[in-house]
Amino acid sequence: MTTPPPARRRALMLVNPNARRGTEALEGVVERLRNGGVDAVIERFATPDEVSADIARRRHEADLVIVCGGDGTINSAAKGVLETGLPIGIMPMGTANDLARTLGIPDDLGRAADVVIAGHTSRIDLGEVNGHPFFNVASMGVGADLARGLTPEVKRRWGKLGYSLAALKVMLKARPFTAEIFSDAGRVTVKTLQIAVGNGVHYGGGSVIHSDATIEDGHLDLYSLELKNVWKFVLMLGAFRRGEHGLWDEVRTNKSTEFDIRTRQPKPINTDGDIVTHTPAHFVIRPKAIEVFAPVGK
Repeated sequence: MTTPPPARRRALMLVNPNARRGTEALEGVVERLRNGGVDAVIERFATPDEVSADIARRRHEADLVIVCGGDGTINSAAKGVLETGLPIGIMPMGTANDLARTLGIPDDLGRAADVVIAGHTSRIDLGEVNGHPFFNVASMGVGADLARGLTPEVKRRWGKLGYSLAALKVMLKARPFTAEIFSDAGRVTVKTLQIAVGNGVHYGGGSVIHSDATIEDGHLDLYSLELKNVWKFVLMLGAFRRGEHGLWDEVRTNKSTEFDIRTRQPKPINTDGDIVTHTPAHFVIRPKAIEVFAPVGK
């Protein structure tokens, strides 16, 4: 008995031409996908607002979505894939590619295409702050100031080094702010330089939100950076890269499915690299909300 060939799949391939690698030729990737049974239609967009709207509009023309860009571009697709239920593949073409790193998706676009061709998917959590989705982290304070300083020009010129250069510049000018944090553990008032709420594992070009965090654990990981001397941050960099910053007395950590944060003055909030809202902020987790293509075991 002859085994019938696998059904071909249709992919809507959304490309951010402004991503750090957004000008790379994709013909080879499209051909590789086609040979693997995935017929991709490329569509380039001008603004992030177009991404989710395009996914929703063309939901009946595709079996899956492939997003070509960095973490900000993938974030732009979140509402679209959440609404349609379409699985999402990732071509990491940005600067940090933190979600791709969390999922174990290779930087090499050909190998990333192979992940989509293989067809293995996982369901991952999605964070939300004031109704805005995030895959990696949402932050206020230093993190939001850093997001504003990381212009497309800085990212394109310096790549991941741009994060370190911008972070040092921001830290030297940082001033603490007072915030109230509400969670399952109760209410606490802090004087802090940054509050970050993580859904995934990696953020900021490879830092780890918590040493035991996953993007499938059903809760959010919060930390508050309560330094009195900003120069001590330099000593803590290694701990942040390993997700062990909670071992320092100056870092408060918490896990919860919801957080509410209030500040005296509205503070801007950065989600996956873009400023989208401000305090007061309500954070919540959506467990296993998104289906993504990922290597087996991820």
